[in-house]
Amino acid sequence: MSLNQIQHTPIPIPRPTAPLIHILRRVFTYLRPYWKQVLGAYSSLIAILALTMLIPQFLRWIIDTGIKGQRLDVLTWSVLSLLGLTIIKGIFNYFQGMLSEKASQNVAYDLRNDIQKKLTQLSFSFHDQSETGELLSRAVQDVERVRFLTGRASMRIIDGVLMLFFTMVVMLIMDYRLALLILVTMPLLVFQALRFGIRFRPLSLQVQKQLAVLTTTVEQNLRGARVVKAYAQEDAEVNRFVAENDNWFNLSQRAASMQAINLPLLFLIANLGNVAIVLYGGSRVISNTLTIGVIIAFISYLGQLIEPVRRLGLIIPAVAIAGSAAERIFDILDTVSDVKDEPGATPLGNISGRVSFENVSFSYGSRRVLKDISFEVQPGQTVALLGSTGSGKSSIINLIPRFYDPASGRILVDGEDIRHVTLQSLRSQIGIVLQDSTLFTGTIRENIAFGSENANDEQIIAAARAAQAHEFILSTPLGYDTKVGERGVTLSGGQKQRLAIARALLMDPRILILDDATSSVDTETEHLIQQAFSRLVQGRTTFVIAHRLSTVKNADLILVLDAGRITASGTHATLLETSHLYRTIYNQQLKKQESQT
Repeated sequence: MSLNQIQHTPIPIPRPTAPLIHILRRVFTYLRPYWKQVLGAYSSLIAILALTMLIPQFLRWIIDTGIKGQRLDVLTWSVLSLLGLTIIKGIFNYFQGMLSEKASQNVAYDLRNDIQKKLTQLSFSFHDQSETGELLSRAVQDVERVRFLTGRASMRIIDGVLMLFFTMVVMLIMDYRLALLILVTMPLLVFQALRFGIRFRPLSLQVQKQLAVLTTTVEQNLRGARVVKAYAQEDAEVNRFVAENDNWFNLSQRAASMQAINLPLLFLIANLGNVAIVLYGGSRVISNTLTIGVIIAFISYLGQLIEPVRRLGLIIPAVAIAGSAAERIFDILDTVSDVKDEPGATPLGNISGRVSFENVSFSYGSRRVLKDISFEVQPGQTVALLGSTGSGKSSIINLIPRFYDPASGRILVDGEDIRHVTLQSLRSQIGIVLQDSTLFTGTIRENIAFGSENANDEQIIAAARAAQAHEFILSTPLGYDTKVGERGVTLSGGQKQRLAIARALLMDPRILILDDATSSVDTETEHLIQQAFSRLVQGRTTFVIAHRLSTVKNADLILVLDAGRITASGTHATLLETSHLYRTIYNQQLKKQESQT
């Protein structure tokens, strides 16, 4: 499909999955803890409304008594009083805006905390299927729209509705015949406002989703900037972004067109009342059955009617957008994690490190990756996992800390089914060094102490020494206070790997998981790390995915995997004699390392 075709392809508008009223009701429950600010804001709103109703009546009295009666003294103090009322109204406006904004900011604060907490609790399967940019869009842009809804938007809607109601009541009391001519337009206004909201909400939902796509595209390009440049794909990525940006632009244009039609239409309907005032009201003034003051008051009230209508024309689209944003936020908050503490889960006490797999099978979606895996590892043993890509090595080590749960079978640690113990107590006793070591923006010290916040400098340095990282850390400009940069881009692969190993060792875990932990270091560094490990693995159960002969030879147990099954197990010497697959791996991948040592 060409770029032009992408630009002009109509984008289907999805139907919202939940009624807007249900979503809004849930959104406003977040205001409950801040009822004092809400009460203060709405009390100010009532005071403002009362003054707004009073001022046109005051104007009528000034005209009919002061001006028409040619009483300068009444005119003078009346104008000063009118100025005072305006100042008081401004003070109440300040408190209304300040208190409502404070309450809505607290809602945004709580929502972002809830989203962050939920994202950290959701299992790997959720993050496997989610895009970072999409989640960022929901946590930042969507929350901001909900904040506006719970603050200024809701305040303006309630203000507008009350203004409409009380203005109509006052006008009917003043002169019901003239009021009825003006108020006959109100059902048309309500109908148009509701009709617009129903049509605009699904479109606003699609605009939000497309904006999330744009955020994801930018995030991926920033994260993969080196790859983009290395493969000279700058133009291709720009074109891809332009295509997505065009989709967003087209959707936004459709939304803007709907709003451009809606607002003038609302004004047209509302301003029909001016015609009634001029024609009917003017004729009655001529016939001396109505005063000029009443005409001026009606014109003032009509202006107050038009203002709420104008606000509704602007706010209803914002409410529709905020409703769509809230729906996307609640999609995250309502997601049920595949892996969570079961009811009645108990903390896992201090373990010795015995690990057993009993007929474990596991699937990624519909793809079965492990089939009837059974083995047992005694405390302190080192287990090496070997096999071709996709054989299931990483899946086995991902199941031990319950990053995923097996489809069938069970996994035991010291005889306890890990699904029956709390996640925190299980994972706190497992040290993990992943194949792609992740470091966070911050200092080297902070990265080593990640997960062991109470560790002191002596313990951090000891862990760094054990991981053979201390020397290179001292060579950096600020030593342990050196910033590593985003995702550790200022460090080499081997340096990042050693910091990750130090981080795992600082936890003093009973179980170590090393996912190809020495794949990014040179032979000399690997030798130093292996020397450290020979002391540190004592008393710890260690699982290693490695392509180094030294690691395999030193393992107490080697599991050879093929297509999700264990085809052989034993020591290096035993497997050379009994396993054809192990001999093949040895001859193709490991034997040449033997000649290099």
